[in-house]
Amino acid sequence: MGRDFYAILGIGRDAKDDDLKKAYKKLAMKYHPDKNPGDKQAAATEKFKEVSEAFDVLSDPEKRKVYDAYGEEGLQGMPPPGSGGAGPGMPGGGYHFDQDAAQRIFESFFGGMGGMGGLGGHGARMFQQGGLGGFGMEDDFGFGGLGGRGMASRGHLRRRTPRQVEVPLNLTLEDLYSGVVKRRRVTRKVAAPDAASASASRSVEETLEIPVKAGWKEGTRITFAGKGDALEGGGAQDLVFVVRQVAHERFVRDGDDLRVTVALPLHRCLAAGGTVDVPTLDGRILRVPLREVVTPNYERVVRGEGMPVSKAPGSKGDLIIHFKIQWPTRQIQEGDAEVLADLLAKVY
Repeated sequence: MGRDFYAILGIGRDAKDDDLKKAYKKLAMKYHPDKNPGDKQAAATEKFKEVSEAFDVLSDPEKRKVYDAYGEEGLQGMPPPGSGGAGPGMPGGGYHFDQDAAQRIFESFFGGMGGMGGLGGHGARMFQQGGLGGFGMEDDFGFGGLGGRGMASRGHLRRRTPRQVEVPLNLTLEDLYSGVVKRRRVTRKVAAPDAASASASRSVEETLEIPVKAGWKEGTRITFAGKGDALEGGGAQDLVFVVRQVAHERFVRDGDDLRVTVALPLHRCLAAGGTVDVPTLDGRILRVPLREVVTPNYERVVRGEGMPVSKAPGSKGDLIIHFKIQWPTRQIQEGDAEVLADLLAKVY
């Protein structure tokens, strides 16, 4: 199914370039992590990234064309931002978006945080007065989830290798229902023995095992500390896998619930009684009794047959069955129509 980037930015599908920029600037300032300190920062950081990703896709004509035609899944066949192809060590390649890319977009609008040119030259005063979180121009700080960027002592932006690198972990609904162990091979740079700087490095390959827990959701983050590239001054990046749920051909996830559509011929809908077989994600067949007439938009809820709840072992959401009435496609004969009318007259 994927996310609705238009809704994330609060714009219509016919939005022009100026509409995109206006929406992005408003939301980026609202959700910038430095404007949301404390307990709110983690949620704001994720929202900031989501707003930036929506802008990145919709402001690029090629990406927008693919997104409009195929949704978010269609973007997986495209290279990541600022790259000619799949990034090193990123399983499967394809377009993905991280906090470092989000910060680059922010800087393109607001002048690299040091001058904040996009705000009419008042950005420096905002920093000195704590307008973006209380940091002064002399502070040396990292944005953490924004990609590890810091402020140099003279007010110039110093670029540093991001402390975290994010990689999408595409999982099927079956994977998230039952739980599974995924293996991903990564290539990373490590400091060469006796190297004087991080530029003297070598590449190593390693296979990581990711134990996927039943019930995990889109956006779940799995961090492998120190499994990214070596950092200048010692240490290494953290490698963060971010769960991306692959659209299912039959089921739709709704929180901890599952939704499925079952087609039912008209005569079965009218004749209350009997059962209908509904397959489950783990291969079982549920025999659901029909106790009443099935009308348009009719739904049945089967308790405890949805997704596992990862934070409550043994618990599951519900399975919500939507019945789609199969109407006849051929016209019946006049005599049969009269018989049918007489039958229906008895049940109205």
